[in-house]
Amino acid sequence: MGLFSNLFGQSGKKDSSSSANQELRMEYSVMKNIILVKLKKYENQKRYKQVEDGIYLDLNDEHEAKYRMTLSYELQSDETNNQYPLEDILDKYLMHVSDFLESKNKPNSNKFIFEFGGYLDKMIEAKEIIGKKVFNRDFRAEDGQIRVELVIE
Repeated sequence: MGLFSNLFGQSGKKDSSSSANQELRMEYSVMKNIILVKLKKYENQKRYKQVEDGIYLDLNDEHEAKYRMTLSYELQSDETNNQYPLEDILDKYLMHVSDFLESKNKPNSNKFIFEFGGYLDKMIEAKEIIGKKVFNRDFRAEDGQIRVELVIE
């Protein structure tokens, strides 16, 4: 079982059943109380350089996606796959989890803290979720299929 499965308790995909009778879910997998976190490791000036509030350049990373930002959030529990909307956020902002911070994340907890890696411009954009509520919502596409969208409000 992978780390995501251990932390979130499930490993399945998002339910996007096309049943015409399926009820649309208006708000689920809710992330709230999203805040920036400054990790002690960012104080190491030989390894990290602050480039913007909460965003650090990893001086040892040679790839373009060498910027780091750590966020903490609470996930409102429901019966859906709890790795969402995190996966949707990673896709939207072209980020990846660069450190799962296992010692700070407890199984069966609704509070999470992760370090994200990505491109500077996308990290700056991603800061828009701080202090907001982020969740998934179903909608029926023109072809009748039920799709899932990411909502930030």
